[in-house]
Order: sequence, then structure tokens, then C-alpha cells
Amino acid sequence: MITRKLGKTGLEVTQLGYGSMGLRGPRTWGVRVVGEEDAEKVLHAVLNAGINFIDTSPDYGLSEARIGRYLAGRRKEFYLATKCGCVYTQHDDHLKIDHVWTKDVVRRNLDTSLQRLNTDYVDILQFHGGDAETLQREGLIDLLQDLRTQGLIRFLGVSSALPHLPGLIDLGVFDTFQMPYSCLAPELHEIMTSAAEQGAGVIVRGGIAHGGPDAEIQRPALNDVWTHAKLDEILPQGMPRAEFILRYTLSHPHCHTAIVGTCNLAHLNENVAAATKGPLPADLCQEAASRVKSCLRKS
Repeated sequence: MITRKLGKTGLEVTQLGYGSMGLRGPRTWGVRVVGEEDAEKVLHAVLNAGINFIDTSPDYGLSEARIGRYLAGRRKEFYLATKCGCVYTQHDDHLKIDHVWTKDVVRRNLDTSLQRLNTDYVDILQFHGGDAETLQREGLIDLLQDLRTQGLIRFLGVSSALPHLPGLIDLGVFDTFQMPYSCLAPELHEIMTSAAEQGAGVIVRGGIAHGGPDAEIQRPALNDVWTHAKLDEILPQGMPRAEFILRYTLSHPHCHTAIVGTCNLAHLNENVAAATKGPLPADLCQEAASRVKSCLRKS
């Protein structure tokens, strides 16, 4: 498994990470509900494959509790990132999610996460959204720094997107940034570089889920980018689209880890095999980027 240093954190993380949203369980959203036995199998398979970075959130239903239940005995084998600013209400048939930026919410999130995860610290605590002005005004960055001093968290992170990322990067206080990126959604290519040049670790989400008929949450606009950019014309013979998209993501020089979520053991093995092959050839990446850029310009 290829590893990279997660910016100034010094953590040596596998470039393929695991996103645990799929472990959320019933009465949340989506149609793929994973039971306890399968959740346990998948989590152990993730670590057995050599993946050492797991991302979760209080928003993800049963995800944190399942990680704590099944992986507590293997805590030293992986780095754990969760999130804060999360307010969630469980209804009979769905989970309502909101994000609220107050100290009480952040403290409650961390307390609950530590209990669910069956651990006394998390490696990275990430704001689940937010903007620079609000996080500063509410004293939340200072709060996370205090939590780090207490040993409850090791590093400060934020999971965000446009338009907020540039302002968050300019603060110069975050150890990691999580952001969406793929060959079909390359808008943050330069922002990834900007964050890394500050010494921050870059965590990519959506680096394989973007596009594809098998995705649980369909994104027709991204599927259209693949079609209109005619990427099938340059897809190497025998290479699945998912492999192409993932390896393109891993080709970005500042993609330190790409979190990919699946609860299908066959798909997990395919992702591991693809990641082990490493980045795509540079000329193939350049051709794909040129086609997508042209496609997006026309749209």
C-alpha cells in the first residue's frame, strides 16, 4: 500500500483511506443498509488490506459506534478522523442533519464521538463545514486548540468546499483539509496545491464516487462530464472507470489520502488493487484533464 506523509502532521497515511459513511445503518438515507455482521467484516477487511486511515462523523448514523465496537482492539493500527459542528435528529425513517457552530455543540460532538469510538483521543477533529469568520467569531478554533492541549485530539482539520476553502486556508491554523476532487470535478486542483504548500495535509473525498452508474448517490451532472468529455475514448483497454477515476485522483501530487467508502468486499479489493498500481501515467492524466476542462468550459 502506497503511503504519503499527511502534511506537517507527520502521520504516514495510506494513500487509499476508508470513508465510513456507508456504515451508517438503517433509518438514515440511501438504500444500501449494512447489518452488524457485514459492518464488522468490512472494517476488519479494511485494516487487513493495509489501509491505516479511517474517516467518520457523528452525522453518519451508526458509523462511529461500529468502528468503536469492532476496531477498539486494533486502535494502534490506524489513524482516526471524525468531525464536529454536527446536530442530528433521528426520526422514524430518516436522520435529519444540520451543522451548528457553537462551543456546546463541538464539545458534545467530541464527548459523544470518544464514547462511541471507544477511544480516549482522535487523531484529527475536523469542522464539518463552516467558514473562517464564523469559526473565529465563535471561538471554535481556540476551543480545538484547547482540546489538543488536553490530549483529546492530535490535529485540527476542516472538511469543506468552495466558496469557504480559500478563507479557511488563509487562517494558517489547520493541519488538514478535506475537500472534494476527481477528474470529473477538478475545480479544487489548485486549492489542493495551495493547502499543501502551507504544510497542510490534504484528504480527498469523492475521488472515486464521482460518477458511475453503480454509485449509491447518483450525480447525473458528473456522469454527463464523463460522457461529454469522451473519456471512454482514452480509457485503457480492460480498465474499469472506477479504477481510472481513483488512480487519476491519486495522481495529484498533493493528494495525501483519498477516502473511499464501500461496504462491498469485492469493491474494497478492487479499490486496493487499483490504488496499489499507483497514479496514472502523466500523459493520460493530462489528456483527461484537457478533455474535461474543455467540456466544462462549453457548459
